[in-house]
Amino acid sequence: MSESVPSIKLTALAACAGCAAKLSPRELAHVLQPLAASFPAAEFPAMLVGLEAPDDAAVYQLNEAQAIIATVDFFPPVVDDPFSFGAIAAANAMSDVYAMGGEVLFGINLVAFPEHLDTAILSEILRGGAHSLRAGGAAIVGGHSIKDDEPKYGVAVTGLVHPQRVLTKGGAQVGDVLILTKPLGTGVITTALKRGVADQADVEAAVQSMMRLNRAAAQAAQAVGVHAMTDVTGYSLLGHAREMASLSHVDIVLSYSALPWLQGAQRYAEAECFPGGANANRAYYEPHVTFPEDLPHTARMLLFDPQTSGGLLIAVMASRAPALLDELAARGAQGWSIGHVVEGDGKLRVEH
Repeated sequence: MSESVPSIKLTALAACAGCAAKLSPRELAHVLQPLAASFPAAEFPAMLVGLEAPDDAAVYQLNEAQAIIATVDFFPPVVDDPFSFGAIAAANAMSDVYAMGGEVLFGINLVAFPEHLDTAILSEILRGGAHSLRAGGAAIVGGHSIKDDEPKYGVAVTGLVHPQRVLTKGGAQVGDVLILTKPLGTGVITTALKRGVADQADVEAAVQSMMRLNRAAAQAAQAVGVHAMTDVTGYSLLGHAREMASLSHVDIVLSYSALPWLQGAQRYAEAECFPGGANANRAYYEPHVTFPEDLPHTARMLLFDPQTSGGLLIAVMASRAPALLDELAARGAQGWSIGHVVEGDGKLRVEH
């Protein structure tokens, strides 16, 4: 952060730091139900992905070779450094385009900012957002701002994909291997930060992970050829895995011992640094999950931990999984094999 920018604890201004202030999955399902019926697919044949089978972004076909991807995301600060907050928020919004297999074209800033804060802080937030867009080969082309007691920032993102190469949550097939491209634990770490108990090294590692774009990972998935993809964000690993399982009409088995964690995440979980979103996720998704009886409470709760700018969850044919891991590494991205797909009807099973 520039020396001219006032020092302030941004997370103290956020009502729900660490959980991205999302509606609970139950609330969201309730409010979206009447909307889906208002836009039947038959009346919008060019809408390849809309509300009928909810996904990470909308996809609208322009012609035989091009489809537009549209998405939006914004939230209050999860870290204190304004530049990092802006970069994380933009990376998180861009991730929905990457989760559909596309490339980002441009973004439009969304800003809510308190009157009492120095506008130099807002300049740094916007500079961070612009940094992420530029790193993704895209541009910021405008925006909209309002005054609000709580600072919030995000980006409305437009991307492009070939209509035949759209990747959705609903394509996972029996026998697929599941690959995760970022470690988990941002929710407990950012909550520990807000409570003043986080180690700076742990926060810095989490910030670097959240700022990392999912672009290279998405390009690797397209290069190898995969069946389904989504990004892991506010509804936790189990929440997003449940969506993939349900829309694909399969069951998913996850190996707890194979899961990658950000440094400090398990320690903060033991200290019960869970954001409120973890409990909301648990209430909605736990009925669809089978755990080992001896899996500790903190381990279970970590699986419901809301993520900010998390990695991609990719379902790939088992025979292509090694090639995907190699392609991820070649592009400077990470990858862990964390589970597999079996026959079923949308349930999850966690194993040791």
